[in-house]
Amino acid sequence: MAKRELLVISGMSGAGKSSVAKTLEDGGWYVVDNLPPALISSLFEMTEQTVHLIAVVIDVRGREHFDDLTRALAELTQRGIETRILFVDASDESLVRRFEATKRPHPLQSSDRVLDGIHREREKLQDLRSKADIIVDTSEMNIHQLERRIDQLFEHEGRVDLQMNLISFGYKYGLPVDADLVLDCRFITNPHWDPELRPLTGLDGAVSDRVLASEGVANFMDRAVEMIGSVIPGFIREGKKFVTVAIGCTGGRHRSVAICEALSERLKEMDHADLSLLIQSSHRDVRRTV
Repeated sequence: MAKRELLVISGMSGAGKSSVAKTLEDGGWYVVDNLPPALISSLFEMTEQTVHLIAVVIDVRGREHFDDLTRALAELTQRGIETRILFVDASDESLVRRFEATKRPHPLQSSDRVLDGIHREREKLQDLRSKADIIVDTSEMNIHQLERRIDQLFEHEGRVDLQMNLISFGYKYGLPVDADLVLDCRFITNPHWDPELRPLTGLDGAVSDRVLASEGVANFMDRAVEMIGSVIPGFIREGKKFVTVAIGCTGGRHRSVAICEALSERLKEMDHADLSLLIQSSHRDVRRTV
């Protein structure tokens, strides 16, 4: 029998939990919405012979539900069922815009502002967020980008030991909230100040060549590859399936993009013994205007 898995989907109202659930359902997962955590074990017993990949969308804003979820996950783990938590998040500003666009109140909003409801919910969910195996920040995503991100995360489900996602970003727009490791490229001379290179990005050869030839970059790359390679076995040993390495520069268009691409290639070329790794790269801020 194929290995059984449980994915708990939770997160902020308006962040995209329903879209995540739909995408997983289209990908072959059995998805149950708004299931009380106390019923998770019963669900697995009822579907034991028929369903292997189960995702449940859960509201754990109440302490009782959080405790029920903790007990259910512990019980399933004892039975040899792999369990993970996916937390869907977004910035307060993004959530406010979305609620205003739909003209609907926040579930925890009373007679005050949408933002007050968001703050209440964020406080109630902070314990669950701290336990999440995967955090997806949808602040800068439209629905199609979110669907692609979920497909990317789960398309190799069950076939790799570790999926490592390298993402470039601009510090001026904030750190990626799902980053496990962060590398800072701001020590490299900035191509932004070259009029010929400014309109280009780190995906262009001229920029990439300039960045990779800069002083100190070769040593930085060697150290980064060594450091990341050294922690991969530990991540796998601790049961971590997804690792996000964030690589930042000021604007997220030149230096971090070039380093992200080069580092991705170097890591793919490494000998990872008998481990099965999936290494992917993406660029959060590369399309922002100069």
